[in-house]
Amino acid sequence: MIIGLIPARGGSKGVPNKNIKTICGKPLIVWTIESAKNSRLLDKVIVSTESEAIAEIARTAGAQILKRPDYLATDTASTQDVMVHALQNFPADTLVLLQPTSPCRSEGLIDECILEFQEQKCDSLATGWICDYKEYGKNTLPRQQIQGFFYDDGNVYVIKAENILKGDRYGKKIRRKIISRYENAEIDDEYDFWLLEQILKKQENEGIK
Repeated sequence: MIIGLIPARGGSKGVPNKNIKTICGKPLIVWTIESAKNSRLLDKVIVSTESEAIAEIARTAGAQILKRPDYLATDTASTQDVMVHALQNFPADTLVLLQPTSPCRSEGLIDECILEFQEQKCDSLATGWICDYKEYGKNTLPRQQIQGFFYDDGNVYVIKAENILKGDRYGKKIRRKIISRYENAEIDDEYDFWLLEQILKKQENEGIK
């Protein structure tokens, strides 16, 4: 059993009602639900939320709703605890975590990640990009020569369920999957919404899926 989990708390402070704010004609969370529903390998698509407004939109888009208890609806609630709660209600072998604030997923990306996770026999896989920024005054190398590090972007995480339940979402064998730059886009503030809208419009105009 492979479940797709979309965590969507209603109490966003940076952008009020962020997860259901409209972007390119539909609520933000719907972009992720539609990507998950198009997967051939996900057995269930679950939205974890305490918000009735989010639940109604997610249900209409085709997701199953998992009502969060109050202790998981706070600023301090961890993704780890949300995943454990999901697995306690929907037992599975593999959990695919999909952040709704990373809506740019190419067609087939979720299944591609799951297959790579299975073929490589990983404990966990995450999508992301190589961050080669340098702190001013601390590194004199040209940026092109900086080795950088892998930065997970929130787009797709594939994780062994048994490790999550043990409190170790990463495991020993970690797979880092670099994806296209536009898929790395993540929403944290109003500027990000504007920027993501331009990206999604460009995708639509150029027929990128």
